Amino acid sequence: MQINDKYDFKAIEQRWQQRWEQETTNKVSHQPGRPKYYVLEMFPYPSGRIHMGHVRNYSIGDVIARYKRMQGFNVLHPMGWDAFGLPAENAAMKRGIHPASWTYENIDYMRGQLKAMGLSYDWDRELATCGPEYYRWEQQLFLKMLERGLIYRKETTVNWCDDCQTVLAREQVIDGTCWRCDQPVLPKTMHGWFFKITDYAEELLADLDKLGGWPEKVVTMQRNWIGKSTGLACDFKVEGTDQTITIFTTRPDTIFGVTFMSLAVEHPLLKTLTAGKSQEAQVRTFIEETMVAKQRASLDQEVEKRGVFTGSYCTNPFTGERVPIYAANFVLMEYGTGAVMAVPAHDQRDFEFARKYDLPIRVVVQPEGDSLDPVTMTAASEGPGMLVASGAFTGMDSLSAQQAIIDHAHQAGFGRPHVTYRLRDWGISRQRYWGAPIPVIHCDSCGIVPVPESDLPILLPGAGEPKGSHSPLHQQEAFIATACPRCGKPARRETDTLDTFVESSWYFARYTNPGLDTAPIDREAAAYWLPVDQYIGGVEHAILHLLYARFFTKMLRDLGYLSVDEPFTNLLTQGMVIKDGAKMSKSKGNVVDPNELIQQYGADTVRLFSLFAAPPERDLEWNAQGVEGASRFLNRVYRLVVQNLSCFQQPAAVDLTALNEPSRALYRKTHQTIRRVTESIESNFHFNTAISGVMELVNLATTQTDEPIDPAVQRETLETILTLLFPMVPHFCEELWAISGHTRQLHHTSWPAFNIEAAKEDEITIVVQVNGKVRAKLQVPADIDDQTLRQQALSEEKIAKLLDDKSPKKVIVVQKKLVNIVL
Repeated sequence: MQINDKYDFKAIEQRWQQRWEQETTNKVSHQPGRPKYYVLEMFPYPSGRIHMGHVRNYSIGDVIARYKRMQGFNVLHPMGWDAFGLPAENAAMKRGIHPASWTYENIDYMRGQLKAMGLSYDWDRELATCGPEYYRWEQQLFLKMLERGLIYRKETTVNWCDDCQTVLAREQVIDGTCWRCDQPVLPKTMHGWFFKITDYAEELLADLDKLGGWPEKVVTMQRNWIGKSTGLACDFKVEGTDQTITIFTTRPDTIFGVTFMSLAVEHPLLKTLTAGKSQEAQVRTFIEETMVAKQRASLDQEVEKRGVFTGSYCTNPFTGERVPIYAANFVLMEYGTGAVMAVPAHDQRDFEFARKYDLPIRVVVQPEGDSLDPVTMTAASEGPGMLVASGAFTGMDSLSAQQAIIDHAHQAGFGRPHVTYRLRDWGISRQRYWGAPIPVIHCDSCGIVPVPESDLPILLPGAGEPKGSHSPLHQQEAFIATACPRCGKPARRETDTLDTFVESSWYFARYTNPGLDTAPIDREAAAYWLPVDQYIGGVEHAILHLLYARFFTKMLRDLGYLSVDEPFTNLLTQGMVIKDGAKMSKSKGNVVDPNELIQQYGADTVRLFSLFAAPPERDLEWNAQGVEGASRFLNRVYRLVVQNLSCFQQPAAVDLTALNEPSRALYRKTHQTIRRVTESIESNFHFNTAISGVMELVNLATTQTDEPIDPAVQRETLETILTLLFPMVPHFCEELWAISGHTRQLHHTSWPAFNIEAAKEDEITIVVQVNGKVRAKLQVPADIDDQTLRQQALSEEKIAKLLDDKSPKKVIVVQKKLVNIVL
């Protein structure tokens, strides 16, 4: 092999990428009996080109994959494309082409970009969610879920963008406008399909305790999103009718303080309550205004509390009192029952509403040491206390009274203990083209009829044509018209497509055998590979994708496809890439193109910078000088190895008894570095400290010494540098490994072990403080015990003078770091 005296990254990276592809170096198969490791980065949407966030995310995953292979694991590291969705549809419309053409062109381009980074994916497992070979199995899973009662269709009020002609998720409404087109969003009542994720609410909540390898922030976000509450469900009879309003409260101890009832504007009883009453028109107008305002409010916006009397009353079953019923804009239909018993003395929202509309305020819980007066109160008292004016429960403390009141309601037959969740069922209907068609048929005679599995996949019309029709399915009569599979009469296909989050909820399981053509998931392969050992992606997916993936895993387990309860054992949420004080984005005009960096510096330099600039969980601040520094470091290592190739001709074994001091120091530093890099990766994937450790070793290896370095030590040091850096900069290290005469690739080389004795420092420096101020420094053996260290500190000359034969009040020893003497 010809050896250049300069690091030619373009030639080196091209050469090794071609070789890895030709030799299918990263291809993997499941091998029962061999320890596996499944590392996965969240797959990308094929937008057209990768960005620096991708570079960072995929570099992290690649280091882990390569490191685990070197440790002897059978590593699965796949890649694919989250390829359905409205952005592709809109982009294709602007360009006058089909979404499939636009998507697959982007996939081809981005695949080339990822390969240029040297990422060690098993490309034979590549999948695209927009391919019929993927979504046919999603359609089959839909049918299995429908059969199990996990899917239903109902009429609901949705966020509707008339410009995009589709439903929007609540999170996609920004200041009352569509996040894509900035047009006003309106409420719309329509039918939609729902997954019964709430059937798994308790298990999803309980199993959060199993996720010890997840960031606590993500676990907390999911716990709050699921939002379990326990309390009382209680029925209030509507005056003059046989209807009841059921409320749910977590504060049954306040039920004697109810002075009005508040209903969400979506509550189904409102029409009945106002029918024929003088308030009917006013309530109808209020409902319409509130529905529009809700669509246009941001998620965290505090709205002015407003309401209107319905003209109807209900009865408090505990007191027999007549309670006026209001429609109120602050009551959520999605939480509890959509009806709230209003206790203004002990709930701040109710308090503000009561003051605004001059409604009664009744104190029923007196805080300890206080005497609340409803006339002079300026805010609700929401804490515990002693019950007053609460019938037989008066005099009880509020916490004890809660269970007693629940028990009484249950025995009396008008209430019961109840558990509710903030989590709502998952609406999966989308009214666009570029998504997986929902496999059901509507028949006037038979109702909703599942498509027979033998007829799957239900293909998107025109998807195989470059400029085929891609208008929303409800506008494509040729697609809609069909025959009922039960009675044979004319029928209509479902025209909604699946939410794209459905595809990303099970792709990790499909990766275990993506070529399987008889079932969605290979049970045997999935049992071997799952769960994913390390998942990597942004924290912004905490309560959507990550929650849906957990739900799907449990559902697939219950359908018999999987044998695991959770999809991801460990989760790493990497930080963003920041430039000029903001996240890199086209809209901010602060994007750095990875292609240009790779052309100028090479993929390994870009990878090294993205790994070294910050710990993976922190935001990475873009720094052009940092890229230059990474390039200089690699060139320095290149020169170090090339200029010392002769050492690789020496025997590999080191004779420790014959080493001079510089050789002994380098040998010790080499093994300390192996330990440091290994611990940095194993403990928290802090590649920045791992790389820093290798840099320190390179510094020592390039330091001139009075005595020559033992060739065997030098060889071991250089081999260690290349081995430790290989997961970060694979092309570079494979090239130097080959140049130095090795015939077995680093890819197939084991991760080095360190000599525990050699990695120990002979001596360490200990700081001695007196009352927190540094007064001396000691050079002591690295293995010194605390008692000996304490004695040496107290007897040190400077310290002894300060003590002046007096006994210290306290001596604090921080092992191997410092001694603090308190006088």
